[in-house]
Amino acid sequence: MRVVLQRVSEAAVAVDGQTVGRIGPGLLLLVGAEADDGEADIGWLVQKLCKLRVFGDEQGVMNCSLLDVGGEVLAVSQFTLFASVKKGNRPSWSRAAPGPVSQPLFDRFVAALSLALGKPVPTGVFGADMQVSLVNDGPVTLMLDSRAPE
Repeated sequence: MRVVLQRVSEAAVAVDGQTVGRIGPGLLLLVGAEADDGEADIGWLVQKLCKLRVFGDEQGVMNCSLLDVGGEVLAVSQFTLFASVKKGNRPSWSRAAPGPVSQPLFDRFVAALSLALGKPVPTGVFGADMQVSLVNDGPVTLMLDSRAPE
C-alpha cells in the first residue's frame, strides 16, 4: 500500500458538491492499494502514521506524532498512486488493485487507523469523482510505501 500524507491545518473532500469528510489540524492521506496487499501492509502503515513525528513541538521542531498532538485524519482512496508511466504518455493502472480488492483493503485500513487513534477517520466515497481541498501546513508532504519501508 502507498500513502501520500500531507500535514494540514484543514482538509475536506466533496462528492457532487457535498462535503462528505472534513478535518481540522492533522493529516490528509491519499491511499492506494495493490492486489497482493494485506494485513501486514495495513499494520505497518497504521503504526508508522500514528508515530511519525511530523508535528512541531514547543520549539517548532518536528518531534511530535499524530498521537502526541491529537490530530485528525482524513483518508481518501487514490488508485492513481500506482500509475506507471514507463511506456508512452498515458498512465497504466495495472499495478493498482481493482475495486473489489482495494475497497475492502481501504476499509480495513481506515478501521485499523480509527482504532489506533481512538477516533473516527472520515473518508471520501470509494470510487467516486472527488474534489479534495486542503491547506498544507508547512508544507509537509511525505510518501509511505509498505513494500519499501524507509
